[in-house]
Formats: sequence, structure tokens, C-alpha cells
Amino acid sequence: MNNQYLCPYCRGHIRVGDYIVFKIRNTRREKGLLLVHPEVGNYSSIKHPLFHFEEGERIDFFCPLCLQSLDAEVDENLVHVVMVDELQTEHEIYFSRIAGEQSTYQVSEEGIKATGEHSHRYTIFKMSDELFQYLDN
Repeated sequence: MNNQYLCPYCRGHIRVGDYIVFKIRNTRREKGLLLVHPEVGNYSSIKHPLFHFEEGERIDFFCPLCLQSLDAEVDENLVHVVMVDELQTEHEIYFSRIAGEQSTYQVSEEGIKATGEHSHRYTIFKMSDELFQYLDN
């Protein structure tokens, strides 16, 4: 899996080795780095042990290069990045910024792939996927 991840604003590469790197900020406005596994649907991550956030806390994500907020326009509780797969196809990736919530959406011309036990919470993608299926028929 050699998928690359890009900031949707500066188009800089934010994957380093086996992780996607984000600058994050918790609700107490403390800042840190979060390393996220690049496989869509794998929710493992690494952060400094002294940087804390609580289950259910809304975390702010930023590009570590241009420092732009990665808030998704489609929903305030989602983060947006771009994934480029091995065939150089671009996919819009959206994932939950709520600590402990497992919701990820891979959006491309082929449709929408939702992963995570909480992916049913964001109906915008369910409705969009139903529209994709309707248009394909």
C-alpha cells in the first residue's frame, strides 16, 4: 500500500513513512502531533503520551506544512485530506475528528466507501452514495 496523502490546500505530502502526520489541537487549545495509520479504516495512531484528549472530544486538525485547518466543508465534525492511490487516482478522504469515533469515507468517481463502526452517523455520504447508485442505473 503506497497511497500518498496530500493537504487539499497546499497539496503538500503529509505522509511520512508508515504514518500520516497532522498538527492537532484539543479543546483546551493544547497543541501536538498525531501520527495516523494510512490504511483507510485502520484507526491506530500515535501521539505524545503527555498530550491528552478525552473520548468524544472534538479535535482540530491542521496541515503540518501550511497550517491550514483541515475542517471538511461537508460536515463540521469531519476532516478532509486527499489520497492518491498507486494508479495515481485521487480520492477525497473524510474522517471523524471526534476522539474515539470511527468513521471514514473514501470518495471518488467510483462512489463512496464508508468504513468504521460509527460511519452511519454521517448521512450526507449515505445519501450521496445512493445518488451515485441511482445515476449508474
